[in-house]
Amino acid sequence: MKLNDNYFMKKAIKIANDAIINGEVPVGAIIVLNEKIIARAHNQTENLNDVTAHAEMLSITSASNFLNSKFLKGCTMYVTLEPCIMCCGALYHSQIDRLVYAASDDKGGITRGIKLHPKTKITRGIMKMESERIIKNFFNQLRLKKIKKTNFEN
Repeated sequence: MKLNDNYFMKKAIKIANDAIINGEVPVGAIIVLNEKIIARAHNQTENLNDVTAHAEMLSITSASNFLNSKFLKGCTMYVTLEPCIMCCGALYHSQIDRLVYAASDDKGGITRGIKLHPKTKITRGIMKMESERIIKNFFNQLRLKKIKKTNFEN
């Protein structure tokens, strides 16, 4: 059975949901080589107290360790949110073959003119609505908690 983009994005979305349980912004990323998941991660910036601990960065490190290589040639990253500038830089230098992302990030994603490696192919919008719903729900819940906390303090 040939596994497709939807199959792997569902896996990334499941990992994004795991981030919520850990109090993190729900972004999940996986890296696939020959239809096999070789790395997976969700954001861990809060738990690690590290602004660089994005899902993409952690999965790149994990895949590089798995392959014993700084290059991710032949690999595809599936991520639930369009990568930021920092993650794009890492993806560029990893020379990853393909990037597939779900939801767009109009404030800080690669649509702002950031370039990936010239050979990297990009696919946008796979399971976009599902990913957007998770992210919007997460931030709505955060706002509600802040409102309740503020009302309680007054």
